[in-house]
Amino acid sequence: MKGRKLIIVITILIFAAPELMAQCAMCRGSVESTVSNGRSVVASNLNTGILYLLAVPYLMVAAISYLWYRNSKKEHEQRLAIISRVKRAMS
Repeated sequence: MKGRKLIIVITILIFAAPELMAQCAMCRGSVESTVSNGRSVVASNLNTGILYLLAVPYLMVAAISYLWYRNSKKEHEQRLAIISRVKRAMS
């Protein structure tokens, strides 16, 4: 059942790909006009901005995941310490 859902999602993404390759009309016009004038600085700065916008959400998810892992590890160690104290008290 999971394999069938995965195939359906991949098929939808493949057929939706041409629409996903679009670019903002204003950005495209700005880049084309500056490149045609011989200046490619705007295009490289635009690419840098796009990469920045791409990286920030991934970095946020990574930071939150790390904090969650660290806190869950501390809680697990505390539980093990409590269990070992209880076992020592019972014996």
